[in-house]
Amino acid sequence: MSEAKVLKIFIAPESGEDMVEINEANAIESRGIIGDRYYVLSGTFSKSEIEPDQEITLIESEAFKELESVHGVHLDYSESRRNVVTSNVELNNLVGKQFVVGDATLKGMRLCEPCAYLSEKTGNSKLVKQWLHRAGLRASIVNSGKIKAGDSVIV
Repeated sequence: MSEAKVLKIFIAPESGEDMVEINEANAIESRGIIGDRYYVLSGTFSKSEIEPDQEITLIESEAFKELESVHGVHLDYSESRRNVVTSNVELNNLVGKQFVVGDATLKGMRLCEPCAYLSEKTGNSKLVKQWLHRAGLRASIVNSGKIKAGDSVIV
């Protein structure tokens, strides 16, 4: 099997803004990615403090391929509104487990299921059903570190 790795990294500086691709993320323990909307508590689902499952989100590149081949729906990676796009790692299996992405240690908290907001942003009212259990992983940052495109994901 090919090496599990990071393909792309995205942040949105403010709630509702388009995701912007970055080459390197500074993942801060118990906080999130510097520059991302949730880091500054301005995300759509932000509360008065960051929740562990809002610190960083990941999604498999394979989920995009499956969405297109099974449902005929093409989405760009940034449209998922997830921070890190991976390849060759089954993220659903990482709920409750620690793993390393680049220099950061993460812990899978729960699946990042598609929501009505994502459907609205993509203009696909069926996305919630089409991507159920395939839309990524919510994780907490256990140890701070840099994450770069091309970095390994070590389970």
